[in-house]
Amino acid sequence: MAQQQATPRVHTRDGGARDETLKGTETKAAFKTTELIFYLLAVAGVLIASLVVSGTEGTDPFGANDAWRYVTYLTIGYLLSRGLAKSGSRNPREEGE
Repeated sequence: MAQQQATPRVHTRDGGARDETLKGTETKAAFKTTELIFYLLAVAGVLIASLVVSGTEGTDPFGANDAWRYVTYLTIGYLLSRGLAKSGSRNPREEGE
């Protein structure tokens, strides 16, 4: 005799029910990752360094232009890393519906 397996149901507070087998996405939201924390710390470090470093006789070896260029590089790197993380994940809700 063949066994039948029913999908487990979870009852919600509003009286409805949903399937237990629904899963979330594999990646976390951006604000929950350590990538964002390290990105913000790196940006702050670059901007603080550009304020602190001063050259001799009025020269500015690490000025605002250089600092913002490095912040741009950090931003591009962060966006690429998040994009790669999201592209490697799948959304199981799209597959089953």
